[in-house]
Amino acid sequence: MGLILDRVRRDVGAETYIHETSLRLAPGTMTVLLGPTLAGKTSLMRLMAGLDRPTAGRILTTDGRSETDVTGVAVRERSVAMVYQQFINYPNLSVFENIASPLRVKRLPKAEIDDKVRAMARLMQLEPFLERPPLSLSGGQQQRTAMARALIRGADLVLLDEPLANLDYKLREELREELPKIVRASRATVVYATTEPQEALLLGDYTAALWQGRVTQYGPSAEVYRRPTDLTTAQIFSDPPLNLLPVSKREAVIQLPGGASIPAGGALAALADGDYRLGFRAHQLALRAGPAPSLAFAGTVTVAEITGSESYVHVECAGLRWVALVPGVQELEPGAAITVHVDPAHVFVFASDDRLAHAPAVRTAA
Repeated sequence: MGLILDRVRRDVGAETYIHETSLRLAPGTMTVLLGPTLAGKTSLMRLMAGLDRPTAGRILTTDGRSETDVTGVAVRERSVAMVYQQFINYPNLSVFENIASPLRVKRLPKAEIDDKVRAMARLMQLEPFLERPPLSLSGGQQQRTAMARALIRGADLVLLDEPLANLDYKLREELREELPKIVRASRATVVYATTEPQEALLLGDYTAALWQGRVTQYGPSAEVYRRPTDLTTAQIFSDPPLNLLPVSKREAVIQLPGGASIPAGGALAALADGDYRLGFRAHQLALRAGPAPSLAFAGTVTVAEITGSESYVHVECAGLRWVALVPGVQELEPGAAITVHVDPAHVFVFASDDRLAHAPAVRTAA
């Protein structure tokens, strides 16, 4: 069953929590709501679930042939399952009974319930804990119990509000791999909220980028990542933060901060004269020049964060703070002089109104 948001808005008093939003979510797909804390992800999910009524607009379900208006229909009267970051379980029931509870409401045969619960427990790595009460488990195990109960009920709409945030790294990676398979098998419409761009790319068939209650862009996840319509969307979809460089184009010359200039080659040559901001992600900022002609900037290291296989090198260049994500261990002392490089073919160009003026070719933008 698909879900349609038709010009939905949500006001609370004089404040608008969700500005006018229209989305069409197809069954068997996962849509990621991507945005920082307080962007409106949970507020939008509550509208989808029927927990809150929109101030304006309609919410509809569709089977592909007809549409049903469910605006204002209570969540208990709809086929909806929801999991919050702050998990909720029945403390007086065992883990088995928590997971089985939606199936018992449906009055399924005991043997079928047992098979389904144990299969879901295997997926969530909960088999050793089925007879224990949830409060005796770790926070991650309790969250997995809540997720298992939501997924097992076979709801038409499954809403997952940052459900992996409290899990350890290894299990989070495993569930990121398994969740899309569960979605495709269930044919449910799944909505997944996160602050992490990586999760949007790993999990989302589609991504809706949110900022201050507005959906800034909606579409296939890779497309939104590679071709954000504006600077805000590019920043939402960049972690570490998008590196920015203000420039001006005058005829065939690009003026850089500090008075330096470069020829306006490649895609930059086609830009109209005016003020722009170049944007490039951390992995596109290099410590060494590549084979293609690059822009070089002298700067100072502020800190180097070594993660093992790669390093985050924070650099200050002409008063701008940038982050480079580079392979290997980079033992650089704060205050060390450094030159960083960026290939002009890899940069986004944003006009003075922050709309996208140019995006890198797909083969260089990933």
